[in-house]
Amino acid sequence: MADPALSLLTTPAAAVQAARTLAPRLFAQAAATDAEAIFPAQEFDWLRAAGLLTAALAPNLGGAGLGAPAATEELLTVLRHVGRGNLAVGRLYEGHTNALLLMQLFGTPAQAARWAGDAAAGLLFGVWNTEDPAHGVRLEALPNGRYRLHGAKTFASGAGYVARPLLTGALPDGQGWQMLVLPADAQPPVLDRSFWRPLGMRSTASHRADLTGLEIGPDDLLGPPNAYYRQPWFGGGASRFAAVQLGGAEAVYDETRRFLQGLGRTDDPYQRQRLGQMALLIESGRQWLRGAAAHAILPDDAGVPASPAAGAYANLVRTAIEQIGLAVLPLAERCVGARGLLQPEPFERLHRDLTHYLRQPAPDFVLADVGRFVLEGNDLY
Repeated sequence: MADPALSLLTTPAAAVQAARTLAPRLFAQAAATDAEAIFPAQEFDWLRAAGLLTAALAPNLGGAGLGAPAATEELLTVLRHVGRGNLAVGRLYEGHTNALLLMQLFGTPAQAARWAGDAAAGLLFGVWNTEDPAHGVRLEALPNGRYRLHGAKTFASGAGYVARPLLTGALPDGQGWQMLVLPADAQPPVLDRSFWRPLGMRSTASHRADLTGLEIGPDDLLGPPNAYYRQPWFGGGASRFAAVQLGGAEAVYDETRRFLQGLGRTDDPYQRQRLGQMALLIESGRQWLRGAAAHAILPDDAGVPASPAAGAYANLVRTAIEQIGLAVLPLAERCVGARGLLQPEPFERLHRDLTHYLRQPAPDFVLADVGRFVLEGNDLY
């Protein structure tokens, strides 16, 4: 029986409204969790109560259907609103959502039902893929289809709090990379908390997680080898973290406007010009997300081919929103001046979080790959 305290979201539009409503509450709480030693557990209680921890599940799994191709714009909008409330929470929520999408895409019906039940119970999912190649995760075969894990993941967001991290590991004898969902509540990795001493995004608990000695069964394996890296699904996921980033840029814009209104500086022509430029940038980002949604790169069946342009377009979205964020920050700084960068104003935290989160891997490569794609005569639509 459903918990009567939980909202049951049945449509993508309801999920968007829930995220929009929750964003100011997340923002008001963000300063209280701006530390490496504090995880935003209360915020995830709010997300669960709002029905957002299961929103990415299909309706038959108890969700709002945000993972359906037709709901891509709503999915990106939900992520944008959560990021607008708190970028650290947005990063963790995007990882949770990403794991649920992969679970539905590549899991068996029994696996999908089991993990959907975990999400409904409030367990957090995440995706841990980054590793030091010299100490990466590998799987040692054991009898009866079981495996023993060796190695570690870095930037393991939510480590110590995420109960169902989805991660990849190298199979024996060069068979490829295997996805698995680790029951971390029963098989907890050893965490190196000293790894995470960041500029921003402090409360994401993105520690180094050593998985050596943990064992998993065949039911914990997700999909065939190398499924995680299938294109365009792998590269196409960039639009989701870009949506969270845009939410962070929107928070900077919103707070700049509030600050100037509070000082009575709304008649200054130069402040108006800067706010106009920021509005242009934010709206540009929203249009990029709408373009990403138009490609609908979340097919219902892993065997259904998606447009080869989807991955290239997602790389454009990622690049454009990075540039938008980097342009919004100095405009806000000039608007608010040194006074605005003092605590308890939020700009210092917003600047750190957005600057850090915009630093995603291989930015030059992904843009060059778009150039390769179009030079080969391909169209983006």
